Formats: sequence, C-alpha cells, structure tokens
Amino acid sequence: MVTFIFLATVMIIGAIGVVTLRQPVHAALSLVGTIIILAVIYVTLQAHFLAAAQVIVYAGAIMVLFLFVIMLLNVEGEGQADKFRWLRPAVYVTAAVAAAALVVTAFMNPRPLPAAEVVDAALSGGGAAQIGEVLFERFVLAFQLVAVLLLTSIVGVVSLVQRKVERADIAASHSKETGRE
Repeated sequence: MVTFIFLATVMIIGAIGVVTLRQPVHAALSLVGTIIILAVIYVTLQAHFLAAAQVIVYAGAIMVLFLFVIMLLNVEGEGQADKFRWLRPAVYVTAAVAAAALVVTAFMNPRPLPAAEVVDAALSGGGAAQIGEVLFERFVLAFQLVAVLLLTSIVGVVSLVQRKVERADIAASHSKETGRE
C-alpha cells in the first residue's frame, strides 16, 4: 500500500506538471513520466502485459508523435496563457463540477463499469489473448472509434504543417522578388 501511495503521489505531481508547465515540450515530457509511473503501478498489480503495452504504445509511439508535432510546429508556450487569463475562473468551476460528477457517479453506480472486464482479464493473469478477446468481442466499436480519432488527428496535424510550409514558401518567394532576404 505504501508503494502505491508513493507512486500515485508521483503520478499526480506529473499530471499537475502536464497542465501547469508553460512549455509544450516540458508538458509532454511530464506526460511521459506520468505514463511510465502508471506502467510501474501496473507492474505492482502483476499486470505485466498492460505495463509493457503502456510503455510501448503510449510512452513510445504516441508521445513520440506528440513531441514530433510540437517540435515540427515550433509551438511557443510563453505568451499563450495571458490571452486566456479571463477564462481561469470558468476552468476552475468546470474542473470542480467535473470532479464532483465523477465522485458522485463512482459512488452512486453499484455495478462495475463495462471497461472493468478488460482490467479483470489483465489482472487475472491474462495476457494478450484474454485482453484481445474482451476488446475485440465486446468493445470493437470503441476500439475502431479510437483508431479513427487517432487517424483524424494525424491528418489534421499534417494539414496544419502543410499550410505552414506553404506560407513559409510564399513568404520566401515574395522576399526574393522584392530583393529583401
């Protein structure tokens, strides 16, 4: 129990870093740390396959994609918070309402959530076969929707980068035409 409390505290600190750090790269690296701590919690629960999948899929593939996009777009994080300072009270109220709704839902719902079957399959010593069976039989629509969401986000990022490259090319050709470089 002490190990879990320590790991959960470190994970919460990392999650707070994700939303409070101003530099996008620092926030993404804080998210990587949070994901790795979650994988360690999976290992303490004897869910080794989930821990490996967590590190490979999320900390590996998806976070590399996030960092690539952040660095490719050259996002600056410093001046962004001042633009939306007037939204801070609304953000705090929304977060408090969402947290209260989550707590009320958790205590008012007497039956386990449907996703608990996947976790039960993983924690009962199940490997990829048991988890895959539950995922692809009962939750195939959700799995496909997540795949479409990831594909859509990648297409959106590529289109944003393409527009930025086109604007840079137009600006470069305009400066060459006017004789300024």
